[in-house]
Amino acid sequence: MTNHQLYLAPMEDVTDPAFRMLCKRYGADRVYTEFVNADALVRDIASTTRKLTIHDEERPVAIQIYGREPEAMADAARIVEQAHPDFIDINFGCPVKKVAGKGAGAGLLKDVPKMLEITRAVVNAVHTPVTAKTRLGWDENSLYLPDGTPFIVDLAERLQDCGIQELAIHGRTRSQMYRGEADWTLIGEVKNCPRIRIPIIGNGDVTTPERAKECFERYGVDAIMIGRATFGCPWLFAEMKGLPAPQTMTEKVAVLKEHVLAAIEWCGSDERKGIVHSRRHFAASPVFKGLADFKQTRIALLRAETLAEVFAIMDEIVAKWGANNE
Repeated sequence: MTNHQLYLAPMEDVTDPAFRMLCKRYGADRVYTEFVNADALVRDIASTTRKLTIHDEERPVAIQIYGREPEAMADAARIVEQAHPDFIDINFGCPVKKVAGKGAGAGLLKDVPKMLEITRAVVNAVHTPVTAKTRLGWDENSLYLPDGTPFIVDLAERLQDCGIQELAIHGRTRSQMYRGEADWTLIGEVKNCPRIRIPIIGNGDVTTPERAKECFERYGVDAIMIGRATFGCPWLFAEMKGLPAPQTMTEKVAVLKEHVLAAIEWCGSDERKGIVHSRRHFAASPVFKGLADFKQTRIALLRAETLAEVFAIMDEIVAKWGANNE
């Protein structure tokens, strides 16, 4: 599977430079920043402009923006272009209430004319290639048009006509959020539509090398975007590509330690803040899945507030459970 493209999905509070660089090291072909709020960027809010920080070592990298007004999105795209990303991605897929509920992200699936207006405005505002990420539709009742055409096939064509260079599709509706199984059949229909000329990226529930291989072979997508399965597992890309990856618990815990250190540095050398920022990776990491009598140790790991505590607990885990997982 070495020649297949694997991308790290954009995720709020996850895909900061510290995590992106680790994923890049282990084979991610492209990485995406966290979501960048167009209105906040135009207002020059420091916490938002900080998200434009990218490094040459992580290229190709895309900066993703979201918003609900064409003019603000175009202005934000011009600001983003000054950071020199390889792509500017438009978020038409975020389902959370604070985004979609305000008419941005997946909320625009209910207002396709405005979605297209935003897309044209962004494409016309910059010279950098513009891409987009969306979902299959708003809910199960909007998956097909009255003539039987899949909504997402029609939308993909219209976005293509607006000038985007690629389209990533999460195989769920907005109403599903992250529940249920991703529907790759509709992603495949977009890819196999003879009128679609741009690359199609599939996203949703790809968690193993076997599933990645199946999705490439069955649906013919140009790339796969991987999100939550990377939590605490940046080496997943290497496993999917058959590249060298950490094998033992000792090796994997060493990578998690490295990530904590990088997170602390990203958080301005604030030790506690960097550790809190890393907790979702501890909680979700497959390294700690299925360990017998692990509950109390897991609670201690998620409550630790100093680097010394975190590392001591990790060393204890390796000493106690590592022998059975080497």
